[in-house]
Amino acid sequence: MRRILRLLLIVPLFFGCHSRLPDPNGSDHGVTNHEPFDRHAELVFTRHARCRMDCRHITAVEIHEVLDNGIINYGKSEPDSRPDPKYAVEGYTAEQQHLRIIVAPENAKLIIITCIELGVEWSCHCN
Repeated sequence: MRRILRLLLIVPLFFGCHSRLPDPNGSDHGVTNHEPFDRHAELVFTRHARCRMDCRHITAVEIHEVLDNGIINYGKSEPDSRPDPKYAVEGYTAEQQHLRIIVAPENAKLIIITCIELGVEWSCHCN
């Protein structure tokens, strides 16, 4: 009986560890290949997201690029947040901007909450 209990505890840990994708720089920041939402759903931009896009010079096309090709960083995501889970999708645009897009799936839509250009400090005054 104890062996069965140990096995039940060890198996999920084994599979959980192997579902992670390595960071290109050699560190693991909680990034996995699990797809909890449709990346091609209709995008809805919040007022805050549009303000951040404007002051950080990020276009809707670049948001689409990152959503299409980026990876979910679970270390920066809140998948268990209620009522709205949030996911951080990170990737590079064709112009090599390193972006993080925060999205909240809602029915058949993706609500774009904000966008960040990683490694660059922009002066924004958004509410």
